[in-house]
Amino acid sequence: MRQIERLLTQYSHSHQNRTNIMIHAVAVPSIYFVTLGLIWSIPVPQWLAQADVTWAHIIALPVLYYYFLLSGPIGAAMTLLTIIAFGGISLLEMMHIPVWQFCVILFVIMWMLQFVGHKIEGKKPSFTQDLRFLLVGPAWWWVHWLKRLNISY
Repeated sequence: MRQIERLLTQYSHSHQNRTNIMIHAVAVPSIYFVTLGLIWSIPVPQWLAQADVTWAHIIALPVLYYYFLLSGPIGAAMTLLTIIAFGGISLLEMMHIPVWQFCVILFVIMWMLQFVGHKIEGKKPSFTQDLRFLLVGPAWWWVHWLKRLNISY
């Protein structure tokens, strides 16, 4: 069994309840977005700022590399989600909405929803066993879409 299949199977064990799955369908990509937004908000040295590079851009590279190691289609899908997130963050900035404040609020709300979902499920979140599951969650979310598009992962 490939590592991605093993990780997704383990992750799925605590994500069986339909309500929990629906909560995760919204909360998981939202948490990915706001996490990038919070990292984006950390001030960078002037030489990076002049190149329009943020810490989120730098952190995204090894994260996306990890996804590509797990699976090419998941790596590509996570690259798309990352590009969309960066676009959303840029939009917040253009609208003069403080990115860090928006992201902190949404971060707290989405994590509260996640814990409600796990309370309903009756199982602890997977990341309490292994922190890698914080990265597996978005991959699990994408697998549902890839399967609908008849794309193997």
